[in-house]
Amino acid sequence: MPEYRSYCMNVNIEPSWAAMLSDEFEKPYFGSLVSFVKSEYSTQKIFPPGKLIFNAFDKCPFSEVKVIILGQDPYHGPGQAHGLCFSVPDGIDFPPSLQNIFKEIQNDLQKPVPRSGNLERWASQGVFLLNAILTVRAHQAGSHQNKGWETFTDKVIHLLAESRENLVFMLWGAYAQRKGQFIDSKRHLVLQSVHPSPLSAHRGFFGNHHFSQANAYLQEHGKTPIDW
Repeated sequence: MPEYRSYCMNVNIEPSWAAMLSDEFEKPYFGSLVSFVKSEYSTQKIFPPGKLIFNAFDKCPFSEVKVIILGQDPYHGPGQAHGLCFSVPDGIDFPPSLQNIFKEIQNDLQKPVPRSGNLERWASQGVFLLNAILTVRAHQAGSHQNKGWETFTDKVIHLLAESRENLVFMLWGAYAQRKGQFIDSKRHLVLQSVHPSPLSAHRGFFGNHHFSQANAYLQEHGKTPIDW
């Protein structure tokens, strides 16, 4: 098995993704990334728990992806991160951006705000919740930037955009939009707005109707809509 299995012991990654990414795991930059991450987990408090680093992949097989939501790096507070962007485990208070996501869904689709911020229910329907950076030090946002994760997740996005048809990409904020700027909008639906952060949500996240637009597009292309 590739060395990524070794640095946090019980890392899970769904077999179709492991096959799609097998060449990437063998590249020199990924070996350097493994060494860095392994050292960080052995000497620092790192989120998410090691076995959940690839949770987004494990919960949403490659062939089942219908919608991609792109985040930046994991939540860095205790108990929050579990490998799905914007998601928190059951029983954890909603971070502000997640609160705003739920507000927009409520306004867009007239759905009540859920009791849990655990978005595994989305992942099981084909929503791929990918952070650009998959690990972070406790209380240090962005602390694992520029170590190799961005190169890895660029490859992931390229694989989806170039190997699949009629996907929905939700790119919220300048960072996500830069990362997805190559995506062919004639082949996929690319939805862009400001980030749901409290700093920007009132400048165009609220009222973007991305969730209803995504479902309409999926239905137009013969796919089951997401129960947001």
